[in-house]
Amino acid sequence: MLDGKKTLFSGMQATGNLTLGNYCGALKNWVTLNDEYECFYSVVDMHSITVRQNPAELRKRARALLTLYIAAGLDPEKNCIYYQSHVSAHAELSWILNCYTYMGELNRMTQFKDKSSKHADNINSGLYTYPVLMASDILLYQADVVPVGADQMQHLELTRDIAQRFNNIYGDVFTIPEAYVGKTGARIMSLQDPTKKMSKSDENINASIYLTDDPDTIIRKFKRAVTDSSAEVRYDKEEKPGISNLIDIYRSATGKGIEEIEREFDGKGYGDFKLAVGESVADLLKPIQDRQVDLLKDKAYIDGIIKANAEKANYFANKTLRKVQKKVGFPERIR
Repeated sequence: MLDGKKTLFSGMQATGNLTLGNYCGALKNWVTLNDEYECFYSVVDMHSITVRQNPAELRKRARALLTLYIAAGLDPEKNCIYYQSHVSAHAELSWILNCYTYMGELNRMTQFKDKSSKHADNINSGLYTYPVLMASDILLYQADVVPVGADQMQHLELTRDIAQRFNNIYGDVFTIPEAYVGKTGARIMSLQDPTKKMSKSDENINASIYLTDDPDTIIRKFKRAVTDSSAEVRYDKEEKPGISNLIDIYRSATGKGIEEIEREFDGKGYGDFKLAVGESVADLLKPIQDRQVDLLKDKAYIDGIIKANAEKANYFANKTLRKVQKKVGFPERIR
């Protein structure tokens, strides 16, 4: 706990382009949390290299993601926004915690199995042990809460198990993190397959709305969105998953309720509704896009944020790391 506030940690990988699902499900809600929590938001570029990356492209995407955090409304004065790779304590603690994590636990991680099937030519040990790096990300900052989706809950449970195991041996070293259960964002599904989540790694570019898509591209993708054979704009996730997903997106973009939306489009066809959804999303994203363009041009300002927040992140991370190193018996550093 810092300055009377509980601590919150989260981060996103610097791979691919963030989608509307990333924004509505996470980033949009992060903006509301800094008054209640001491927030650390990382660009987790170390996690990114479990899959082969073009180095220049990774650097470019990492900077784009950091500026997107700010463009979406995260205040870098109130939130610690930093590159994971600029805080060496992440890697140092990860090695130590690897020695307190069991093979059986890692074997049960479903995301390893999923990513291995997608990258069969590069099943590396980093891909296998990255849940331990994720645990280190969280535990370094003594995070009380972590916003996680259903697909990450298994990793948070592993983090809790590792922390409790370490604490049982050495005393109360780590805060045991809880899942963040505050206001949750809309779960935005694929435009081409509404039974699965919208993903930045989807091979079908028409399945996802990217935060950098221009208005024409956004509207074109919504016009091609999968719906059903009837023309009734009605919320029913079981019978009408496609149109229900579009209603969720329209709700997120406009703040309108389900019944209000159903009344608004009563008697109108899907064509009118899809156009309205597309226009509302384009209007939602334009200020973010414009702000990001300005931020990317202001090199001195962004470089200053990177430097200042790296120093802040290093300060808090190293406090935890030094304590852990002492507990496990590493020689004290001579200063």
